[in-house]
Amino acid sequence: MNPKLRTWLIILSIPVAYALVIRFFFGIWFFRYAFTVMSVSFLLGLPFGVGYLTILLSPMESVRSWVYRIVAPMLPIIVFFMLTLGFGIEGWACWLMILPVFLILSILGGLTAGRYKLRKEKRTGKLRVSIVLCLPFLLSSVEHYIPHPFTRCEAYTSIDIHARADTIWNNVIRVKAISPAEDHGTVTSFLGFPRPIRAELNYAGVGGSRQAIFSKGLVFEELVKAYDPEKRMYFSIKADPHTIPSTTMDKHVVIGGDYFDVLDGTYELRRLGERHYRLHLYSHFILKTNFNFYASWWAGLIMKDIQNNILQVIRTRCQG
Repeated sequence: MNPKLRTWLIILSIPVAYALVIRFFFGIWFFRYAFTVMSVSFLLGLPFGVGYLTILLSPMESVRSWVYRIVAPMLPIIVFFMLTLGFGIEGWACWLMILPVFLILSILGGLTAGRYKLRKEKRTGKLRVSIVLCLPFLLSSVEHYIPHPFTRCEAYTSIDIHARADTIWNNVIRVKAISPAEDHGTVTSFLGFPRPIRAELNYAGVGGSRQAIFSKGLVFEELVKAYDPEKRMYFSIKADPHTIPSTTMDKHVVIGGDYFDVLDGTYELRRLGERHYRLHLYSHFILKTNFNFYASWWAGLIMKDIQNNILQVIRTRCQG
């Protein structure tokens, strides 16, 4: 075998194997109370260790290049990404959300290893490597005792519609079947999330039961809590994760699951002028992770995309 090829196989395979072992321990059911994939320990420790190990195994002539110290650590992460997708270990949506964090931390790990390797610090080298590779477990031993914080967020959207109030309102409370041509979801479509199908309401008033039906078996059960005809409708939202097929959404981002849930929604119609109205749609959702500061950005982006999609359908039908 070509020596250079052999070197590259070692540089790639060992960090990828390390990543797979960490993923196994953090994902296995038996260790679920001590280790979890949805933890800061996993999301920070794994990519940092992969980057550190990559540069540590690299030849010195390569490590001297700062470009190499940035690019090389990302390669095992990408291979790990492809393997977990190919074998169905992780879903596309979950990986896409976390990939930027993994790439950045792998680079930091590579730069850290490069700094020490160039300084040729041999005496503490083995101890340092051991600490870095065990970092996910060391962090998890502390994080395990930190309760997941609840973060309540709001996704606010609105759209201007030129139509009569009753026409708009009738399209709000009951949304007839949405064809694929009417579906303009961008973020959700790219992530493979279920697309909206229709919304049914059995009674236009307080106590009315509304179903928002999406593709792939996703159904939101909604209960009307406040109702002012042609002005405002407030409703609670509930999604039972046990009724959602396992192929519908990644288990780490399933609505109503351990980490993400939608609480309520509100439609408000405000008059701007003659046959000119602004339709507001906003919802509240909660996140239960130790990295809500990052997860909230993605969750808000997804919720706003869903809501904007519905609002565009309503406007097209009212003005069509």
